[in-house]
Amino acid sequence: MAGGTADDRDGGVPKMKWLFLAGAIVTEVSGSLALKAALEMPVLYVVVITGYVSAFIFLSLALRRGMPLGTGYGIWGAIGVALTAVMSLVLFKEPISVLMAIGIVVIMCGVLLVEVGSHSTTEAGEPGQ
Repeated sequence: MAGGTADDRDGGVPKMKWLFLAGAIVTEVSGSLALKAALEMPVLYVVVITGYVSAFIFLSLALRRGMPLGTGYGIWGAIGVALTAVMSLVLFKEPISVLMAIGIVVIMCGVLLVEVGSHSTTEAGEPGQ
């Protein structure tokens, strides 16, 4: 992009892509949790559809602001899985086994590695940055 990065278009808010990604995560997890609840209360299918559509809109906005697809999709998916598991425990009393807890920790480590790795490629002068 000539004349600046996609973040520059956010009117002085260089981290908008992260807010959009957070919106994608929250709405996707909400949709997934509503899917479980909709089995007993079918009216919640409206929340499911709204959640999933909103998640894709927010993810596309994060990508439009310059977030790399691998980073955005990886973080969205990984945090979504972990947050859904934790919220299922809280809302539906679904157990988290030791093996599941280890998996959540591994997911978080993977997200951290993806984020750190994306910064190291940017600093190395990868094209498009």
